[in-house]
Formats: sequence, structure tokens, C-alpha cells
Amino acid sequence: MELSFAEILKTIIIGIVEGLTEWLPISSTGHMILVDEFIKLDVTKSFMDMFLVVIQLGAILAVVVLNFGKLNPFSPYKTDVQRKQTFQLWYKVIIACIPAAVIGLAFNDFMEEHFMTAPVVAGALIFYGIIFIVVEHFNRYRTPKFYKLEQLDYKTALIIGIFQVLSLVPGTSRSGSTILGGIIFGTSRVVAAEFTFFLAIPVMFGASLLKLVKFGFNFNSAELIILAVGMITAFIVSILSITFLLRYIKKNDFTAFGWYRIILGIIVLGYLFFIGDPV
Repeated sequence: MELSFAEILKTIIIGIVEGLTEWLPISSTGHMILVDEFIKLDVTKSFMDMFLVVIQLGAILAVVVLNFGKLNPFSPYKTDVQRKQTFQLWYKVIIACIPAAVIGLAFNDFMEEHFMTAPVVAGALIFYGIIFIVVEHFNRYRTPKFYKLEQLDYKTALIIGIFQVLSLVPGTSRSGSTILGGIIFGTSRVVAAEFTFFLAIPVMFGASLLKLVKFGFNFNSAELIILAVGMITAFIVSILSITFLLRYIKKNDFTAFGWYRIILGIIVLGYLFFIGDPV
């Protein structure tokens, strides 16, 4: 392929979409599938399948950079108690990753082959949009059990990890499913969001490694540039997205994201009805 300004611009747009939607509970994979229908990169299908996953590494690096002190158990500025709490946080993350790792490895190829379609994305967007609105309605009358990340117990961490399995269906949203799980089982919105961010680190690194191995590391120079531009863009936008979300949920709930999902899902269904299934 020839690397042109148009291809770089398309890559930047895809990176912006990834950085915005990875952390907001509106489904990054769903948005990426939809964007791919209208913004076609001049690359092979195998590269595109890998690119749409590995670009998430840029988003993950944003989490690491923003929370390095909180995630680093070896910081010389931490007390023994704080180091212990940091190790415990990582143990909880690992435990929460087990359900998605086991089920994801078993069904990932099947889900990609049969569920990576616009109708599935639209249905998941609408369904979980409704769930968000319903959950937030009932959550107004409840007092969270976990106001701080350190208070989160191993049982609840595992339950949140089980909810993450739902995100194997595109359009569900990995962050959306885990945030819902956290809220339903007693975490504050901030704790649910923070744990979701940290839970994404091993999940996305693992998924990216599998995709890179499957692709075979056989990159030409143009493909390497596209991948780098996409990851850098996703990294920069993710920093802004994460910062916005944490500020937003301190004073607001997730109802607005639920309505957004429903409206977007209806738009997609309308597009499919009048234009036809683009996938």
C-alpha cells in the first residue's frame, strides 16, 4: 500500500474514536466496527483485524501514565501499608481477569466470525443503554458499600470480572459491562470506573499480544506508521477521556451514556433499514 496524507488522516480519526470510546461506557469495539464501514483504510483485512485491537495499547498506556504512582507497588514514596494495598489491588485485578481470559480464549474466534456485525452492535447498544438507565434509577436509593478502591473485596472483584465476559459481544462495552457490575454489587461510580481502568491493562495487553502473534509481526513500513499514529492518537485522546469521565461521574450518573447508546443504536438500525446491512 502507498502511505498518503488521506490514510494518515483516516488513522487519526480512528485513533480519536478509540481514545474517546474505550473508557466511556459506549463500546469502543462497536464504534470501531461502525467507523470502519465509512472510513476504509487501504490495508489488508488481516492487518485491519489486528489494528483495531492493538491500537488499544495506546489507550492502555494512558491509564498507566495517569495512575503510575497508584499502580506501582515499588514506589519509594509509599509506606509498607500502601505497598501492601497496591499488591492487593493487582491481585484483585488478576482474579477479575480470569473469567474473561478463560471464556475469551475459548470463544474469541467464534464471536469475531458471527457477532462482528452492525445489527449485533446496534442491539447491544440499545439493550445495555436501557440497562444503564434502569440501574442508575434504582441506584439513587442505595448507599455504596465501597467508596475507596482499597475497600473493594476479592469476591466483588471476581463478580466484576464475570460481568466483563459480557463485553465479548461487540456493542456491549468492556468498560460499560464492568462499571454496571461494580455499581450493581455495591461500588461507587468512581470505584467502578477506576477498577475498570486497571482491569483493562492485562486484558488489553493480552488481547494485543494474541493479535500480534496471529498476525505474525510481518509489518511493512506503511503499516508500522499507521499502527504508531493510531496508538499515539489513542493515547493522547484517552488521557483527555479518562480525565473527563472521572470528573463527570463525581457529580453525575451514567444515565446520559445510556441515552446516547439508545439513540446511536436506533440510528444504526435506521441506517440498516434504509441502506442495508453494511457488514
